[in-house]
Amino acid sequence: MIAVIDYDAGNLKSVEKAFRFLGETPLITRDEKEILRADRVVLPGVGSFGDAMGRLRQYGLAEVIREVVERQTPFLGICLGLQLLFSESEESPGVPGLGILPGRILRIPDAPGLKIPHIGWNSLEFPRDTRLFKGIDEGAYVYFVHSYYLKAEEADMVAARTQYGVEIHAAVEHENVFACQFHPEKSSSVGLEILKNFAELS
Repeated sequence: MIAVIDYDAGNLKSVEKAFRFLGETPLITRDEKEILRADRVVLPGVGSFGDAMGRLRQYGLAEVIREVVERQTPFLGICLGLQLLFSESEESPGVPGLGILPGRILRIPDAPGLKIPHIGWNSLEFPRDTRLFKGIDEGAYVYFVHSYYLKAEEADMVAARTQYGVEIHAAVEHENVFACQFHPEKSSSVGLEILKNFAELS
């Protein structure tokens, strides 16, 4: 069973629909016992870093997520769900993130002709072979909606990169933790293949 964590941060139904299309049985929940007994756990999300961290703490989910990771359960963060895994974000100064992975969330710098938020399709570069992107072609396009981006501290955890005025670490993979800045559930057949890879992790 795939648990999709509900912390009032949106985008739950499209994630659920994508997994159901793949033949999985996702459960949208914030119940600790359901999350901890799941075979896979997904943290989606759109919105503000500070507000989201506040809700995770309010619902007691920050510690549950840490326990999921410690148990080596496959865990996938999507969009804001990626950003929350790191220590801090320029969007919400002074608000600590989950701190599960080392790195910072920075605002996409202003540049001539560059619209922020970044909304649209960008191609991915893969610096190494990873389980999440197995079978995905170099240069595959995926869908982004964001104003802030990840700068990971450790290059060997970066699973995919893209360019939007600056190099963006578009996805990470470290042991049982996976995360995408883009929205695989809105990225057509490429996104479905990525979610399938996650669902089939052994």
